[in-house]
Amino acid sequence: MTDDKTPYYKYTPANVLENENFKLYWNRSTLTDKTVPFNRPDITFMDKKTKNIFLIDIAVPNTHNLDKIITDKQNKYQELANEIRVMWKQKAAQVTPIVISFTVVIPKSLSQSLTTLNLHPNTYIQLQKSVILGTCSIVRNFLNHK
Repeated sequence: MTDDKTPYYKYTPANVLENENFKLYWNRSTLTDKTVPFNRPDITFMDKKTKNIFLIDIAVPNTHNLDKIITDKQNKYQELANEIRVMWKQKAAQVTPIVISFTVVIPKSLSQSLTTLNLHPNTYIQLQKSVILGTCSIVRNFLNHK
């Protein structure tokens, strides 16, 4: 959706990206007719041709919390998915969590999520790299804090 070649760790996405085939909302609340308690997934991705919506929420929890976090994310945004599917007259709306632990343990559901989003199966390698660099940055900042 963009031709920008900025490295992912320096890239700051716009709140809305759109072309003739897709629309992407980044970190933006979704207004609905019915009040929904959780209405701000990390990414809302709409495929205009297939009329599918993906609510993507990203988490980097501790290893022992992986299954709980995945289930929580799916349950948390299911009501929003149902509401916007009807409101926006879409065929389907699906909650797709992207979860990888900060120790880079990869749950089985991650490959399912990448497949659902039609991303390359090796995308998890870039995710691992990003998680490791982010974790190192947090530790470095903590150790240097006076």
